[in-house]
Amino acid sequence: RIVGVEALARWNHPRHGLLGPEEFVPIAEQTGLIVPLTRWVLAAAMRQCRAWQEQGYELSVAVNLSARSFLDTQLAVEIPALLERYDVAPARLELELTESMLMHDPQRAQATLERLHRIGVTLAVDDFGTGYSSLAHLRRFPVSILKIDRSFVDGIADDPDDGEIVRAVVGMAEALGLALVAEGVETEQQRSL
Repeated sequence: RIVGVEALARWNHPRHGLLGPEEFVPIAEQTGLIVPLTRWVLAAAMRQCRAWQEQGYELSVAVNLSARSFLDTQLAVEIPALLERYDVAPARLELELTESMLMHDPQRAQATLERLHRIGVTLAVDDFGTGYSSLAHLRRFPVSILKIDRSFVDGIADDPDDGEIVRAVVGMAEALGLALVAEGVETEQQRSL
């Protein structure tokens, strides 16, 4: 059953057609437009979550945060206001952060994560396995979910090393009491493995 969704930004450019985030998010990061873009995505996600609730669907909505948005001190003020405005329970919002973002400045990341955790939102480490996580830091961060990167899931059926990595991450997530999401599962064989 479907229990949650992820907000994925796309830009329908008048000349270039539909652009994925890899084509415009880096530019938004460089120009500082990522902060208002993130605010817009968060508001749109909460508005949609509210609409689904009114239709009887209790889904969580995940939103990716960029490094700049994650470190924006106003985030911990704006998120509770959005949740209240749209009457969405904090646990219905999942904020996704990459390993590299968290490890860039672990002390500052931990303080920001703790503020967000106190609000009650769900925190997830996205693209797990592709960065340089310190397991010591990972167990101290108030995260609830690890999202194993699709690069490991893609090869799980054919590459024994990918299979071993996935098994190790599953074991680690279980030991730490974290939920685990496998990104990019597209076949029955991948799902069953």
